[in-house]
Amino acid sequence: MGLLRIARDIGLNSIAGARIIPISHRWRILRMLGLTIEPSFVRAGTFFGGTRISIGRDTFINEGCYFDNSAPVSIGTKVDIGPRVMVITGSHDLGSSERRAGPLTNAPVTIEDGAWIGADTTILPGVTIGTGAVVGAGSLVLTDVRANTTAYGRPAREHKTLS
Repeated sequence: MGLLRIARDIGLNSIAGARIIPISHRWRILRMLGLTIEPSFVRAGTFFGGTRISIGRDTFINEGCYFDNSAPVSIGTKVDIGPRVMVITGSHDLGSSERRAGPLTNAPVTIEDGAWIGADTTILPGVTIGTGAVVGAGSLVLTDVRANTTAYGRPAREHKTLS
């Protein structure tokens, strides 16, 4: 890991993520450090595993969220993300019995405009959360969630269509 990457990660996760930084200014610091972010609210303690993320205007990301950013993450406008949500873009293929975690794989995650992700939800690689969708707290999202639906559970399943 190069020194520039270490410095960037310290900036993203220690300086910009510090509670002393006003939430109304945090997005500006994140932008200076390389994130593609419009005016939004990102609470303290959010972890960014790199700069492969775009965050739309008027989005709210609560505290303690985790974005590994092994592949791109796209978050639309007016999205609300509850505390301790994990967005995972990296995984492994299944390896041999000698070592089950095989070669690394990565797939992007997209959260479209107006979606609401409940607290303690985990979103796995390759998932798209549709426009206006609601994902219930504590869910494990393995597959896409269609626009304007509610989904919840472990694994998350769609339960209702919204108007």
